[in-house]
Amino acid sequence: MIKNNAVVGLISFGCIFLFAAFNYPILKNIQQPGPKPALKRIVIDAGHGGVDFGASGKYSHEKDIALAIALKLEQEIHKQMPDVDVYMTRTTDIYDNVKVKAIKANQAKGDLFISIHCNYVDPIHHREFIGYKTETYHKKGKKYTRKVKEYKTYTTPNPAKGTETYIWGVDKNDDKEKALRENESLYMDSTLANEMKDFDPNDPAKIVLYSLKTQQYAERSQSLALTVEDEFTKMGRVSREAKQRGKGIWVLQAVAMPAILVETGFISNPEEEDYLNSQTGQQQIAEAITRAVKRYKFSLENKMQANGTVQNRK
Repeated sequence: MIKNNAVVGLISFGCIFLFAAFNYPILKNIQQPGPKPALKRIVIDAGHGGVDFGASGKYSHEKDIALAIALKLEQEIHKQMPDVDVYMTRTTDIYDNVKVKAIKANQAKGDLFISIHCNYVDPIHHREFIGYKTETYHKKGKKYTRKVKEYKTYTTPNPAKGTETYIWGVDKNDDKEKALRENESLYMDSTLANEMKDFDPNDPAKIVLYSLKTQQYAERSQSLALTVEDEFTKMGRVSREAKQRGKGIWVLQAVAMPAILVETGFISNPEEEDYLNSQTGQQQIAEAITRAVKRYKFSLENKMQANGTVQNRK
C-alpha cells in the first residue's frame, strides 16, 4: 500500500485554506470555473526510446516493449472510452529527455499522465567451491607449493517478477506545485486565470490553492495506482503493489496533472521477458490498465457530480 499522511495533510491544508479565505477575500471573490468533463485527455508516455534503450533482457529492450504496450493501450482506451482523447508522447522509436516529455504532456493539457516501463534487477551472483589447486610461491629465494581453494563464479537470472505502479514521493510535492505554477496558463480555466494573473504568487492564499491542488492530484494518482495493481492481481499477475518513489521518476512531479508510472514486468526474468514481448501479454496489460482507468474515471465522475461540477461532453 502507498504510505502517506493524506488525512493529516488534508486537515492541515483545510485549516490553512479557511484561514487564508478569511484573511484574503480574493479567494471568496474568484469566480470558480464552470463544469467540465471528469477526464477529457490522457497522456500516454512510452518510456525511453531512440538512443535510450532502457533496461535490456536476453533478446529485447525496454524501449520497444514500452512502445508496443503504449500503442495497444491507446487503441484500447479509444475502443472502451471513446469520449476520452489520448495524446502520445511518442509513437515511434525516438528519444526525448524527461523535460521534453513533461513539456509535451503539459502543453497537451492532459488530465492524466500514464508512463509505461519495464522493471529490471541485476542477476544473482554465485560462488561455488570446486576443489583445491596447487599454487607455487617463493620465499627467501626458495620455491614452495601449497593447496588453495578454487571457486567457480557464475550468475543466474533474478527470479523477481510482477508489476509495480508508482506515484511521485511526498518529498517531491514542492516540485509538483512548481509544475502547477509554471503551467497555470495551460490548464487553468480562462475566467479563473484572469482573476489570478495579477495575484502575487507568494501570497499565502495562492500558495494554499496550489498546495490543495497538489494534494488532490496526489490522492487521485494514489487511487489510480492502487486500482491498476488491483486489476493486475485480478488477471493473475503478481502485484508488488503501488508505491511512492522519489528517485528516477522526475517526470511524474513535472507534469501538471495526476500521474503514475507502470512497471509492467521484469525484463530481467526470462519468463516475464517472453510474456512482455508476446502479443497476448501486451494486450492483457493494456486491457488491465484501461479497466483501471475506467474505474478511476467512474469514481472521479461520482465525486464531481456530488459537487455539481460534471457536464456531458458534446
